[in-house]
Amino acid sequence: MKLHDVTLSGNCHKVRLFLSLIGQPVELVPVNLLAGEHKQPAFRAINPRGQVPALEDGEFRLGDGQAILVYLARRYAEASWYPQDAETQGRIAGWLSFAANEAQHGPATLRLGRLFGRPIDEELAQARALSALRTLERHLTQHAWLAETVQPTIADIAVYPNVALAGDAGLELGAYPALQAWFARIRALPGYLGMPGL
Repeated sequence: MKLHDVTLSGNCHKVRLFLSLIGQPVELVPVNLLAGEHKQPAFRAINPRGQVPALEDGEFRLGDGQAILVYLARRYAEASWYPQDAETQGRIAGWLSFAANEAQHGPATLRLGRLFGRPIDEELAQARALSALRTLERHLTQHAWLAETVQPTIADIAVYPNVALAGDAGLELGAYPALQAWFARIRALPGYLGMPGL
């Protein structure tokens, strides 16, 4: 199994983290975004979107961090990571969407602008980031895990990196005690894997 990866990417880290949590070995293949390697035909043959992360598992190829988590959970992980009851799957789907929307367009975009100098609408990204943090804080005040389960699921892994890295974007995370407690629960999981900024 190969993961086409960028070390500082929160979206790549969610896959690396999950693989570590489930004890699944993987070969990391660095992708040089600055050189445009992800837009070249060889990479687009793996992920036509030209984005990282991208997974190769034998002949199977898949892009998008959320989709990769679903695949890995069904193929390699214990059922508790992606329970099969309709209610839990519905809640997980909602949080996977949150990871791809609110977490991506809020904290992750703000971090992209602040840390890497990418042109962004900083005011909009800041507003989205604060809205995402408030949403998470309200939810985590009432639930230990995002999908309202007794154990973490791929929902937690999908949302965690880009939110936990929000300090890189200049956001003050200490103002969110329930969020901090959730970070601590994730970091205490056996097999937890950190990255720069976490």
